[in-house]
Amino acid sequence: MNTKDELAKAYDPKPVEEKWGQFWLDEGLFVGDPKSSKPKFSMVLPPANVTGILHMGHALCFTLPDIITRWKRMQGYNCMWLPGTDHASIAVHNVIERRLAEKGLTREKIGREEFLRIAWDWKDKYAGVITGQLKKLGASLDWSRERFTMDEGFSRAVIHVFVSLYNEGLIYRDYFLVNRCPHCRTVLSDIEIEHKDVRGKLWYVRYPVEGSDESVTVATTRPETMLGDTAVAVHPDDERYRHLHGKRVLLPIQNRAIPVITDERVERDFGTGAVKVTPAHDPVDFELGKKHGLAQIIVIDGSGKMTDEAGPEFAGLDRFAARKKVIEKLQALGVLVKVEDYEHAVGHCYRCQNIIEPHLSWQWFVRIKPLADEAIRVVENGSIEFVPGNWAKTYFEWMYNIHDWCISRQLWWGHRIPAWYCRDCGRIQVAMEPPEKCDKCGGPVDQDEDVLDTWFSSALWPFGTLGWPDETEDLRAFYPTDLMSTGFDIIFFWVARMIMMGLKFRGEIPFRQVFINGLVRDLNRRKMSKSEGNIIDPLEMIDKYGTDALRFTLAALAVPGMDLALSEERMAGYQAFANKIWNASRFVLINLKSERPEVRESELTLADRWIRSRLSAITAALDASLREYKFYEAADLIYHFVWHEFCDWYIEFAKVGLREGRATTEAVLADALDRILKLLHPFMPFITEEIWQHLPGAGKSIAVAPFPVPEQGWKDEAVEKAMALVQAVIVETRTIRAGNKIAPKDKLRLIVKSAAPEETAALEAQSASVSTLAGLASLEFAAGLPDGEGLLKGVAGPFEIGLVPGKPADIGQERDRLQRELAKIAAEAEKIERKLGNADFVAKAPAAVVTETRARLEELQARREKLGQNLAALAGA
Repeated sequence: MNTKDELAKAYDPKPVEEKWGQFWLDEGLFVGDPKSSKPKFSMVLPPANVTGILHMGHALCFTLPDIITRWKRMQGYNCMWLPGTDHASIAVHNVIERRLAEKGLTREKIGREEFLRIAWDWKDKYAGVITGQLKKLGASLDWSRERFTMDEGFSRAVIHVFVSLYNEGLIYRDYFLVNRCPHCRTVLSDIEIEHKDVRGKLWYVRYPVEGSDESVTVATTRPETMLGDTAVAVHPDDERYRHLHGKRVLLPIQNRAIPVITDERVERDFGTGAVKVTPAHDPVDFELGKKHGLAQIIVIDGSGKMTDEAGPEFAGLDRFAARKKVIEKLQALGVLVKVEDYEHAVGHCYRCQNIIEPHLSWQWFVRIKPLADEAIRVVENGSIEFVPGNWAKTYFEWMYNIHDWCISRQLWWGHRIPAWYCRDCGRIQVAMEPPEKCDKCGGPVDQDEDVLDTWFSSALWPFGTLGWPDETEDLRAFYPTDLMSTGFDIIFFWVARMIMMGLKFRGEIPFRQVFINGLVRDLNRRKMSKSEGNIIDPLEMIDKYGTDALRFTLAALAVPGMDLALSEERMAGYQAFANKIWNASRFVLINLKSERPEVRESELTLADRWIRSRLSAITAALDASLREYKFYEAADLIYHFVWHEFCDWYIEFAKVGLREGRATTEAVLADALDRILKLLHPFMPFITEEIWQHLPGAGKSIAVAPFPVPEQGWKDEAVEKAMALVQAVIVETRTIRAGNKIAPKDKLRLIVKSAAPEETAALEAQSASVSTLAGLASLEFAAGLPDGEGLLKGVAGPFEIGLVPGKPADIGQERDRLQRELAKIAAEAEKIERKLGNADFVAKAPAAVVTETRARLEELQARREKLGQNLAALAGA
């Protein structure tokens, strides 16, 4: 598609984004081809929750891999980036149950079938919201392959994995103490628990020793659980309690006799060294109970209410109301010895932030260690690389200490566990298809009520989305994928489990690299939250500044391993950058003929050769930055090149060439803009497509145009050095003029003190360009600057220059200018000296960078010396 009409005077992002976003989809430019002979690049998008709306974390997590995908596609790769959504069991339950509660209903009142109907309606209504917002962000996803974790094919894959692991003995059912959220009314795995330091109390309670006047004092943070105590434990070597070994104490309130047991795990320094044991309500006590054969008395149920086992005074009370009543009772009985302030870590539900309750129940588990061992090996041997590499350490810390994974959830929305129980003989059948009857006794069967942990199904995302367990064309073409880009907070939830499942069921790693992005924070590096009032809504920013400005901001701030400090001001700045690109492009397009002229090497000016040399260098550097996922570096390179080299310098030089009718300058200008737009496209897809389509000879879409490659024949250090001399003289002349308030229309003489012969010759060859851009009547070269002409002096690289004023100079004004220049030089020199004084910088930075930094310091020192001499001479005038 080629647009022949002229670019609008001002850039309006909205119509541009709507037009090209739809065009890319209509043309199928992002659809991967499993039959292609091109090298492939594939990714799967972390599936967004169906309840979700785009927040800034999403915007970052989707923009960065899109930059990579667009770059790879332009490099000629057969790209396939698969999108999809996750059923998000707990999140959907929370939303629907909240709405039911508003109508005085519960899920139990309406029943499973009606609840699931509502959930599917919810999914159908809202799943498109987040996907529509992803399209608005410009994510170049293959929407023809969009998946949902509960679609028919993916659900079949989930059931297949469960049945396979069960048949191998890697999934089992057990009566175990698990984490349960009373609010969400489901169990949670260990990594779904957020431990927070809480200021609580430590209650000291006296337990009378049976048959004596003696008592044992125990300390507890949860007195309500004592109603389910079945022992008091002491350390076997604790001399204070040796005489109580084998005796029994009376449980206050319940007045039930419980044994005193000994165990090495008791911490003698905690409290009094004697601890209550409640096997049904504490993980450590659960293990102690199994070891010592203690009874498991459940006094708190799954909804956080006290059970009948707690006694008639407490049954039905909320756990925290029961705590208050237990304390009152202990005080009344005279057995509450003392109360201390106590800060300790308490587990909270990662979804609703309610305090979790250890809960004894039948659950399903994955026997994880056999799966984890291989997943550790592939990261250790480099088959999978974490970027930045330090995240591998975080991965290993968890994997080396991994526990069996509780995968059953007491919810209805999700993949129902494919296990059936015989009503007559109790046999459990696990199968792909529902059995008609018990295969042992022929009795009727009922399916397990629970669903699988959402992360169990998500663990299959890289291969389940490609048609597995069938051996599909997509699976052969696009698995394993190449990159997984995600946040550090789900390394355990998701990344590790994808690696385990991919290796287990495909025999291959699911991806070759894992790029971990940081968190988006506010300018003061605070986490964004409603309570802080510091949330920056990406959709609002898109409406205000345009999608490209938002994307470029996120890329420019994305330093691997670092959180982003985001501000609206940065987006406003990159909106100005978009406008700069637009205005520069309008200038180029207005000056282009319908067909691009050819470049004649013999007619290339210094500026033409310079911009081509710089383009080659920037192309190579940007390519290297993207290979290492240094988005911030790539964005900084292209930003400064476009603004400060192409716009500020080359266009100014090109204006001279265009006025002179130089066809080669026109050709270089057109080619430079073409390459710049392609380099920018992965970051700013919409504006670059709109402008590129106006270039003569533009193809179908910049999204599939070849990405620039460094032209080795263009690289020319001599040209860059010559151009640096020219720029230095122009800049210094402009600085002197501005400092002395000399109007641009006043054409003045400039005298240059000759430097080394090759440098002087290089500048002399560009006299016409320097005169035009510096506003000179003439440019003269001399062995020294003459006295007596009231020269306004400056230093430009190796040259000393003197501007002859049209009227006598204001000495005070000139002195102020020189002092400002010297202060500026001193500040920069001090900064460089600090950098060179940093041993880490000198040792770790590339040798070329260190050399360049030292050269810059020497240049500043020489310039400071010459300007100091000029200032001294002025003082003597």
